[in-house]
Amino acid sequence: MPSKYDAEPSRLDEAARAGWLYYVAGNTQDEIAKKLGVSRQSAQRLVSLSISAKLIKVRLDHPIARCMELSQHLKDKFDLRGCEVVPSDPTSSSVTLGIAQAGAAEMERHLKSEKPLIMSVGTGRTLRACVDQLQQMDCQMHSIVSLVGNIASDGSASAYDVIVRLADTVKAPHFPMPLPVIAASVGEREILQSQTLIRHILELAKNADVTFVGIGHLGEHAPLLEDHFITDAERADLQKVGAVGEIVGWTYDGEGNIIDGHTNDRVASAPMMPNHNKPVIGVAAGIDKIAAISGALRGKLVNSLITNEATAELLLK
Repeated sequence: MPSKYDAEPSRLDEAARAGWLYYVAGNTQDEIAKKLGVSRQSAQRLVSLSISAKLIKVRLDHPIARCMELSQHLKDKFDLRGCEVVPSDPTSSSVTLGIAQAGAAEMERHLKSEKPLIMSVGTGRTLRACVDQLQQMDCQMHSIVSLVGNIASDGSASAYDVIVRLADTVKAPHFPMPLPVIAASVGEREILQSQTLIRHILELAKNADVTFVGIGHLGEHAPLLEDHFITDAERADLQKVGAVGEIVGWTYDGEGNIIDGHTNDRVASAPMMPNHNKPVIGVAAGIDKIAAISGALRGKLVNSLITNEATAELLLK
């Protein structure tokens, strides 16, 4: 797909103006052609370029009856405080399509608060997609805190850490977790978490007004494995004891019970707090994640959910 860097700046300026006229100002392509002094065909191409170059971010602002119905069923079944179900594209393999936009809108809703708040965030591909959809904001009164480190055992950093990108977009002070996701030993984790800086970040996370997390599965392509936070042998051991999912590195079973021992003894992330009295919003979709999402909902590890139609249907079965 073309990126915004594939076209010359002047051409992108024209495309941005055409996109604004079409999607924001509500002009027809004939009106755009007249205002820009180009042919109708050129106006059409400019509008298309504004989408393909990702200059325009489109969000649906109308409740779809089936999505609302699924949302209510999920709220009833899992006693959720909030749930949003977005449409699914049956021909798309993307598991972030739609939920990234919905997740961004929910983040923006909280960040528009006039009262200072603490937003804690996890990491991962889905949350990264949400942050990429955020509009620029000025939120200097708020604080963004990470629930999890992003360093693998070999010292490499995950490409899907979100806190810096999020903070840059909304101009908010941020508190990253400068730790490995999973420490080399129990002793190392205790030493790391005893540091004054880390204790401060963990305290901020504990007092967060709203939390956004991704939900990972433990299948063959588990994010923890692909990002080199655990080995395949550790993943297999976790599956043997019933682990089906993970949130910020903490693994749990199909009922949402945190697994005793194993890699959880070394997880350096902020602790999970089931039945939290503040919004803990899980953003996740995909057939590979059904057991993981279901476990997180059953165990009250999250109390709100943003997902898509296809995932919602499977969760209700």
